[in-house]
Amino acid sequence: MSHDVLNPTPEYLAFWRERHVCTLTTPRPDGTPHVVPVGVTYDPEAGLARVISNRHSRKVRNILAAREAQEAREARPDGAQAGARVAVCQMEGRRWATLEGRAVIRTDEASVADAVARYAERYGRTPSPNPDRVVMEITLDRAMGRA
Repeated sequence: MSHDVLNPTPEYLAFWRERHVCTLTTPRPDGTPHVVPVGVTYDPEAGLARVISNRHSRKVRNILAAREAQEAREARPDGAQAGARVAVCQMEGRRWATLEGRAVIRTDEASVADAVARYAERYGRTPSPNPDRVVMEITLDRAMGRA
């Protein structure tokens, strides 16, 4: 079932506000999917999902490599945003929800602090300080699921 990224149903949004471990799927440089467990926050007002991570993680390197490859090919004539195509997903029993879009890495203090605060709100704990923390900011263009 398809959902409006910017105007999800109350049930869909409530599911994304519950505490669930999610998965993030990023493309490896060889095109195969890399799937890992993560915490995700969903901001429908901004059309964004966010994942915090260490800048040296494989998932971050995958996103950076995809962006570099895209920039090396050419400026996108179709106007598509630079960044790696990714998906985040969560499930519980028969309920599931997936968000898709293009991810970029943000390293500025304000973006990272905002993402950490959102994570703390959803997951009920503040992550330990990490000078290598970055945020994967996913500009969403597709939502689906059965919540």
